[in-house]
Amino acid sequence: MKGMLLALLVSAPFAVSAATGTFKDTCSTKASKTTKKSELMSMAKIKSDEAKKIAMDAVGGGSIVKGGIETEDGCLIYSYHVKGGKQDKGQTEVFVDAGDGKVLGTEKEGQFRAALEKPVDKTKELAGKTKEAVTGEPSTNQAMKK
Repeated sequence: MKGMLLALLVSAPFAVSAATGTFKDTCSTKASKTTKKSELMSMAKIKSDEAKKIAMDAVGGGSIVKGGIETEDGCLIYSYHVKGGKQDKGQTEVFVDAGDGKVLGTEKEGQFRAALEKPVDKTKELAGKTKEAVTGEPSTNQAMKK
């Protein structure tokens, strides 16, 4: 029973994210999940700092909590979690097209969902450190901290 509850808690953020739809028909730049981060960065016409500003403007200010360039639904995007701005609690995840800078979508995340994502974020951080140790290429989260 404990394992089942843990599996539910870990999978909940992914299920909510998957339920919101797809970007494949709306993005300007396509990319594969297997493309290296360095290649994704060179493919992006919009740079990280510009995408961060676009994400913060989309929610009326605030600050970036986490995020970076990634491939989702076959699209090259920046995904940033923004806290603050016009919202009082939780975060808003903003998806910015890395090709043309358009906001492809947003997802409100309450405090509960943000708490559910913490173990997932920790796992991704550990995976990124392992990837960096093996390949010498920093992960998105590691690159953002520098």
